[in-house]
Amino acid sequence: MFFFLLYDFFLFGSLLQTSENFNLNNEVQEFFFQLLIELSSTTVLSSNCSTKNLQIALIDLIFVLLKKQKNQYIADNNEIENIESKLPEQIQDLYTTIKIIIAWRDPTKQTLLPEAFFQQSNDILGNNFKTNQDDFNKSNNHFNTNADQDLINLMTNDQSLNDSFSKFIQNLPKETQSNTTFYKNYLSLSNIPSDSIQIRSHFFYILNKFIEKSLPIVDLSLPLGQSFLTDQIRIIKPYLLSSTKFQLLAESLEKTEVEYSGDWNIVNFDIVKANSNSDNNENTMFYQAYQQLHTNAHITFRRSNEQLWHAQYIGMHSTDHGGPYRDSITRICSDICSSRLSLFILCPNGRTNSGLNRDCWIPNVFPPNKSISNKYKKQYRFVGQLFGMAIRKKHYLNIKFPILLWKKLLNESITVEDIEAIDLQSFTIINETEKNIEQIKSIDTDNNIDSLFSSIMDELQFDVVSSSGETYELISNGSNIPITIDNFKYYCSCYRQYRLNEFNRQIDFIQQGLYTIIPSYYLSLLTAKELEQAVCGKDQIDIEFLKRNTLYEGGYNQNSSPIERFWTVLSEMFNDDQKKLLLIFVWGRSTLPIRDEDFSSKFIINTYDVYQGEVDQVLPRSHTCFFTIDLPAYSTTDIMYERLNYAITCCSSIDGDGTVNDARIDEGFDSDGSDDEE
Repeated sequence: MFFFLLYDFFLFGSLLQTSENFNLNNEVQEFFFQLLIELSSTTVLSSNCSTKNLQIALIDLIFVLLKKQKNQYIADNNEIENIESKLPEQIQDLYTTIKIIIAWRDPTKQTLLPEAFFQQSNDILGNNFKTNQDDFNKSNNHFNTNADQDLINLMTNDQSLNDSFSKFIQNLPKETQSNTTFYKNYLSLSNIPSDSIQIRSHFFYILNKFIEKSLPIVDLSLPLGQSFLTDQIRIIKPYLLSSTKFQLLAESLEKTEVEYSGDWNIVNFDIVKANSNSDNNENTMFYQAYQQLHTNAHITFRRSNEQLWHAQYIGMHSTDHGGPYRDSITRICSDICSSRLSLFILCPNGRTNSGLNRDCWIPNVFPPNKSISNKYKKQYRFVGQLFGMAIRKKHYLNIKFPILLWKKLLNESITVEDIEAIDLQSFTIINETEKNIEQIKSIDTDNNIDSLFSSIMDELQFDVVSSSGETYELISNGSNIPITIDNFKYYCSCYRQYRLNEFNRQIDFIQQGLYTIIPSYYLSLLTAKELEQAVCGKDQIDIEFLKRNTLYEGGYNQNSSPIERFWTVLSEMFNDDQKKLLLIFVWGRSTLPIRDEDFSSKFIINTYDVYQGEVDQVLPRSHTCFFTIDLPAYSTTDIMYERLNYAITCCSSIDGDGTVNDARIDEGFDSDGSDDEE
């Protein structure tokens, strides 16, 4: 019974949106309206799953119905407001939220914000931040999509917003003219008057408050197109503050966490075998981890333990207090994005050294008419489980995948532009041919299109060269079917469908693994870029961000000369690769957390007392288990650079103390370098 009612409600809602002539008679409308009031009389959403789903469907249907009545002038604003006023407050807030989104997305900028927006804005922020419709219209004159996104990024990255909106506004420039210095990292804001930026910030802040209140009564698990209200929330997700989304995600992670276990998983790694030049991918660190972890990963990776396994390097003397564990994750990632495994391949742009994203890896390609073997299915799922582990434990993965993979994990559509971003030539042939055909049609006077077309497409059949370089048939026996003027459109359709769906199965398996570790519900609020950052951390090493999360010990402070030289080397002399190597040297990982609160421990810079020899001849020493570096007080910035660069390049092996010491003696250096066995 409930199933059929749900189906009818969603069907009615869809028909109301798509058909101008479809409407419900007054008796049916009144019945649905009274049913919603009755179902919501005690609580907005029932704890009973079936009743809750029915309520959500009704809430959606009533909104679409009222919206259509207003658009077709069947009911005036007063009548609609009178109907809405009888609904529970939380449903009214949801309807207000959707009206705000509709007004904001109106390309004509003619739709007014609902009055409830300004009323609740005053309730939340008080009279000090009063705004009106004219203020909103003024900001519309200065903001486009890029500027809106830059402002959201500014609000997300500004720590003062965590304290209060008032403090955030106080930190913004007050003058009416633009301020290029303050907005140097948000270029599209640099030419916008500061008062308009303040108004727009106010709008986004209140919008986020409305959405926070509304999320409990929308169903984010519904597929695209089934719920008008849910689709509107999804559309607006790039403009939700990351703090809002990650807080909701954190709450869902806490609810699905597995209790702490004192029984450690010992994972044995044969480094010698992993470093061999053998073509056997079962020697890799990834496969060794997969063999020992994948069976129970859906439980192990959800445990509350800070460290999920102990890495035991066979034949070596490392004791794992965190350093070898993080090092093993780094080595696993190195295998994932490499030719040592058959799961991923370098993208076509990388292989041809052309276009964008040349360093990105894509899922390997399998014949479209054959199933993928269970061996690869399980390994793809394990990759997804590693993604989930990274999100839960903030052990970020140093992997490089294109945006299309992250979009597909969130069930977003992959576009032609996404494919061209990893394969510049992917659609060149059919695009050029379509243009040529149009030109032929426009100039041909002898109706001899067939022969001209045949001369262009003489060597093409119904097949496609995949992203791996293999050729596959697009239809049965396609390699023997020539392309003609009559079937060319069908060929183009098949070609585009193949390229847009080429990686679907592989990414679906990764998604299955991810969802065994991370609940999908609030994950769907993330953008593709946010999901990538949640798994991989920040792509760039933000030195100011690291400095903000650094402690000084042993007599050092932030004004000590060696400390100032250290930060000068990192910010002005090290390139991106050197910064990552330094992070590996001191922490066993190559990426920073996304937010300050995600640091499980602060970076510690400690003094290094030298009792024999000259301090400038000593190398720094790291303790990766404790995110610590013992830093000698080098006399100049250039010497600081040389010693740090040598240490991060030559002394980062977990078990390399003896070998590294010998190398340092040969080079004339005297210190212990990396001390990663702690």
